[in-house]
Amino acid sequence: MKTFKYISHALLTLVSLSLAHPGMGDTMAVVRREANKVKRAEAKVLIGDLRTLKDSQLTPIAKDIKAILLDQLDAESSVIDTSIPAGALGSTACKADLCCIWKWVSYEMTAKFNGTSGRCTKFARQAVRLGFHDAGAWSNTSSYGGADGSILLTDEISRADNNGLSAIADQMNSWYRKYSPYGVSMADLIQMGATVATVVCPLGPRIRSFVGRKDNTKAAPTGLLPGHLDSADTLIKLFAAKTIDAHDLVALVGAHTTSQQHFVDTARGGDPQDSTPGVWDVKFYPETTGSAAPRVLKFQSDINLSKDSRSAGEWKEFSNPTNGQDHWNEDYAKAYTRLSLLGVNNINELKECTKVLPPRRGSYVAEDQAILNIWLQGQFDQLNDLVDGAIMLTGVGAGGSGTVINP
Repeated sequence: MKTFKYISHALLTLVSLSLAHPGMGDTMAVVRREANKVKRAEAKVLIGDLRTLKDSQLTPIAKDIKAILLDQLDAESSVIDTSIPAGALGSTACKADLCCIWKWVSYEMTAKFNGTSGRCTKFARQAVRLGFHDAGAWSNTSSYGGADGSILLTDEISRADNNGLSAIADQMNSWYRKYSPYGVSMADLIQMGATVATVVCPLGPRIRSFVGRKDNTKAAPTGLLPGHLDSADTLIKLFAAKTIDAHDLVALVGAHTTSQQHFVDTARGGDPQDSTPGVWDVKFYPETTGSAAPRVLKFQSDINLSKDSRSAGEWKEFSNPTNGQDHWNEDYAKAYTRLSLLGVNNINELKECTKVLPPRRGSYVAEDQAILNIWLQGQFDQLNDLVDGAIMLTGVGAGGSGTVINP
C-alpha cells in the first residue's frame, strides 16, 4: 500500500505538471525522481532507541525525528525566538527554560562564525566538519562511537583524519568549559555548532536542532571516516554502514562548497572547493564535474562520487541552477539530522532548541567579488587567510602588490 501511495503521487504529479506546462520536457525526470523517492523511503531504517520503541512510547519530538529519518517530514524550520534570553547564565529564570542556555551559546557561535564579508568564517566551516567527524565515527557494527563528543573528550582530535580542526577544537573546548557547568554536553555543543554554522553560511538551511545527547570519554573506532582519495564504491559502502544511502551521501559532501583546504595539498593551502568559499550554494556540484577557476581544488573522492551511476543522478539534480539549491538544502537537512544522531541511544529523551538558531539568509551578494575573482584566478596568495576568515576584501594596493587596504 505504501508503494502504491507513492507511485500514485508520482503519477498525479506528472499529470498536474503536464497540464500546467504542456510540452514540458522534464516531466519524466520528475516522475523518475518521485519513483526514486519511493525506493529510498522504503529503504530508510531507524537508529538508536527508535529501533525498539513503539509509537505509543515516543514523545512528540521523537515522533518528528522518526518521521525525518523515514523521509516523511522536512528537517528544516523557520521557527525563531527573537526575544532576549530568559535570564543570565545560572539565573533561576534561565534554568527554568531549557533553551535559554542554548540561546547564549547560539549568540557566541553566530558572532564567531560570521565574517565581515558576510561569508562564513573558517570557524564555521570547521564546526560543520567537526560535527561530521564526531558523529561519523560510527557504523552499524559499532557498539560505541557516533555523536557523543568523544572527538574532543579523548585524543581522537590528534588523528590524521582530523587535521585542520585544531582552531575549532580549541574554541569548542573554551565554550565547553564555560557552558558545561550549566548542563551543556560536549556532544550537543558540537552538533549545535554544526547547525548554527550551516545557517550562518549564506543560503544554508536552518536545520532542526535537538539536545540531550550523552557524552562519552571512550575514543571512537578508527577507520570509519572518508578519505579524499576514496573510490565511489568505498564511500558508498562506508556510508551504507552508517545507514546513509548514496543519495544522502551526495547531499552531505556538498558541505565542501564552503571550504578551503589546507592538508589535501599543502602547496595550495587556502584553496577552495568551489568559486564561492564561505557561501552555502550549489556551485560545488557543477564545478566538480566541469570547469572551475584555477584556484579551485577538486577532491578526487568528490570527482569519483560525481561519476558513479549510484550517485551521479543526484549530483546532476543538485547542479540544477533553477531548483538545485532548495532541493539540496532539503536533502542536506534530512541527511545531516540522521548523521547527527548516529550512536545516540536516547533519542526519545531529546528536546528541541531550533528556535535559538539565527535566521536563514536566502540571498547573498559579495561586495568584494571583484577582488575575490582575481584571487580565484590564482593571484594575491596573501589574501588566502583573509578569505579563510571571511574578511571583507576592500582593496588591493597599486602596482599589483596585493596589499589589502582597510580589511
